Amino acid sequence: MKNNCITSTFIGLAVGDALGVPVEFRSRESLKLNPVVDMRSFGTHEQPKGTWSDDSSLTFCLAESLCNGYDLKDISIKFIQWMGEQIWTPHGYVFDIGIQTRKAIYQLIDIINTKEYEDLKLLKYNDNEYTNGNGSLMRIIPLLFILKGKSILDQFETIWHVSSLTHPHIRSAIGCLIYLNFAEHILNGNSIKEAYVKMKTKISKFLKDRKISEYERNHFSRILDKNIKELKESSVNSGGYVVHTLEASLWCLLNTNSYSEAVLKAVNLGDDTDTTATVVGAIAGLYYGLNEIPKEWIESLVKKEDIFYLSNRFAKKYGYEMCHNKP
Repeated sequence: MKNNCITSTFIGLAVGDALGVPVEFRSRESLKLNPVVDMRSFGTHEQPKGTWSDDSSLTFCLAESLCNGYDLKDISIKFIQWMGEQIWTPHGYVFDIGIQTRKAIYQLIDIINTKEYEDLKLLKYNDNEYTNGNGSLMRIIPLLFILKGKSILDQFETIWHVSSLTHPHIRSAIGCLIYLNFAEHILNGNSIKEAYVKMKTKISKFLKDRKISEYERNHFSRILDKNIKELKESSVNSGGYVVHTLEASLWCLLNTNSYSEAVLKAVNLGDDTDTTATVVGAIAGLYYGLNEIPKEWIESLVKKEDIFYLSNRFAKKYGYEMCHNKP
């Protein structure tokens, strides 16, 4: 297996997703009685073992689009093709799609059909607070590799545009920025703990410099003003709200010491199990490397050859073919 950091990130994400799919919506209490320790078959969505969800599908749609360069129109078309033509689905059909994501993709269809492509850049001005599910956070990781090294302001503008294709509110964009900045520090060779400390400093300064409202900043106070690692499990929420998914993911990564431990902790928090494990799995894959992901989990992945092929295309495009993982 070619061990570049793109491959380990994309495979790490899909494996986490597939571990969570069979127990999505299960309560934390029920999973304590019967915790996930390995890949399972069927369950919530009645899918075979190794099946990943829309989380991975939309990540791979984004990555495939970026293989041809950054273009909001092309990204939008890929998302539309996923929902309408079932591209990047594990079994040729969409079995799981969020309410906000479905609604947003219909809006993208209208924009593409009328060829009002500039409207894609205006989506971010939708200020509906109730669009802050975790549906853009779960798919945002490919942007890490094209934004690395750019100014944080330039990064945020791109992140907000890509997030807003499905989740336009600034809170979702800030959540994605926090996640990708944390990931960038890891990509630069920092430990998970070091990356968390550096991210807090950089993001806190950016939000103040850009005069982001105190109201919005306060939603991220447990991450930025406190030490998320020290939260008790009982105060960690693992539902579909973007802030909760981000908090839970950082908590899992900071309180574990291996890929397997991190993604299993994420899954066994319950509720939105696949997305928490997707968000954790991408970073854990990036940090620990492909060789630390259990081979039997990788082998069970549906369409794994397609994911490896996409990973190698993406790595070649953005110069990460020789990137190595060093925890």
